[in-house]
Amino acid sequence: MTLDLRPITGPDEIDLFNAFPYVLNREVAGDLEAGRRHHHWLWLALDGDRPVARAGFWSRPGDPEPFCLDIFDLTDPGAGVALLEKALATAGRPEQYLRFVPPDWHDDPEARRETELRLDAMARTGAKLLVERLRLQWEPGTPIAPPSGRLLFREPAGADELLGLMVRVLDGTLDAHSRDELTRMTPQEQARTQYDEELSRYVGPRDRWRVATLPDGSPVGFVIPSHNGYNHVLAYIGVVPEFRGRGLVDDLLAEGTRLLAADHPPRIRASTDLGNVPMAKAFARNGYAVHERQLDMIWP
Repeated sequence: MTLDLRPITGPDEIDLFNAFPYVLNREVAGDLEAGRRHHHWLWLALDGDRPVARAGFWSRPGDPEPFCLDIFDLTDPGAGVALLEKALATAGRPEQYLRFVPPDWHDDPEARRETELRLDAMARTGAKLLVERLRLQWEPGTPIAPPSGRLLFREPAGADELLGLMVRVLDGTLDAHSRDELTRMTPQEQARTQYDEELSRYVGPRDRWRVATLPDGSPVGFVIPSHNGYNHVLAYIGVVPEFRGRGLVDDLLAEGTRLLAADHPPRIRASTDLGNVPMAKAFARNGYAVHERQLDMIWP
């Protein structure tokens, strides 16, 4: 096999890049227009004119470097690894690799074989599996619990208040990415990074961000309903340690869902780590169903 390893040359090769079936194919053209992808970030391994592997990077609009590798498909392991090595050396090694997989991929022999083939190829570049996540979806018509009266909701009194609460919820967090980042930075640095590089860049209106308090004004947590450029999302939900285990997260989930549902969206998306059992159960109680899973690998 003689391989041609290269990025696509322009819009006329998008269909060639999308020769591999994957859920993100329908977003590639729009991402290119929005500046979330670039032609030189979409790589192919060609055996003659036949694609045998592909790799695609994604970034937030305006970022000069890729944030993640989120498309990787292959029919030949050697071609896949060769493509990865060249693409990563040329485009730059991002923070992580993400892959969406069926909810039952562990039990489906074909889905498991294809998933493990990709993970093995990624591991040969030094990547390690960090976490498996549940990708959740609320659909119109699903009941939303009425306000319980236990909590009051208001907009944050500025960025500093929200940052302070974000620092507090990192104490005892079950989120794998947060736990990994806390090995390299302080809670204050981690909260500021997430605020600046993620939350503040969502396109949804900030006047929907909510701090939850007891009737006496004591802060309990927060919920960030927003839009990520693709879907209405519950971007972040947190309960401070002293109020965990009381079911108050249900009030936060219902409030965030209620605010987003006012737009009559076709769906509301959210996600949580497979290992964050309390949060997964809270989503299930509030009408969010698992529609797929996500595997996150990082380069140490």
